[in-house]
Amino acid sequence: MSAPRTGIDVSALSTVVFGKRTVLWWGTLGFMIIEGFTLVLMIASYLYLRQNEFDWPPGRTPQPDLLIPTINTVLLLAVIIPMRRADRAAKRMDRAAVVPALWIATGMTVVVNVLRWFELMALNVKWDAHAYGSAAWGVVVLHSTLIVVDVFETGTIAALFMTGKARRKHYPDVSDAAFYQYFLSLAWIPVYLVVYWGPRVL
Repeated sequence: MSAPRTGIDVSALSTVVFGKRTVLWWGTLGFMIIEGFTLVLMIASYLYLRQNEFDWPPGRTPQPDLLIPTINTVLLLAVIIPMRRADRAAKRMDRAAVVPALWIATGMTVVVNVLRWFELMALNVKWDAHAYGSAAWGVVVLHSTLIVVDVFETGTIAALFMTGKARRKHYPDVSDAAFYQYFLSLAWIPVYLVVYWGPRVL
């Protein structure tokens, strides 16, 4: 005779969960680890090249300008505020609060992307001028690819909620997008310090 089957009643469990209880959160974390490690490698390459040069920037290359990069750094950090509000609203299942917070964050990130072009110009060197130029552009452009993708991700989620097509299962997506935004904004700080302030102190 076969052993009797036992079952567990899971009807009381929530169908929507956030954070570490979701597969998407772990996928986002893995993505952040990969991207973070790539940024670390790029910064390490920049610093390695620095130790092989007497002058940094080499030759008559001017130092990077600070105004636009500093403004954009502050703005990128400020994006955390609406994303944090969206995260809290998502956990309350408050669609009315999620939509404006996501659109504000998306708009701010669009501005960050526009200013990023001027940040590249603020390096005061062409990417193919020499090793310094290639290293500096490489680090900034790598991070730039992440903020470009972020505009589409956050904007898509915002549009989904605004049009009423979002379901309860999409609220954790908002929370994960905020989680990723924290990483994206904070990961820029070491890049900003190394690339724009580094030539003045290294």
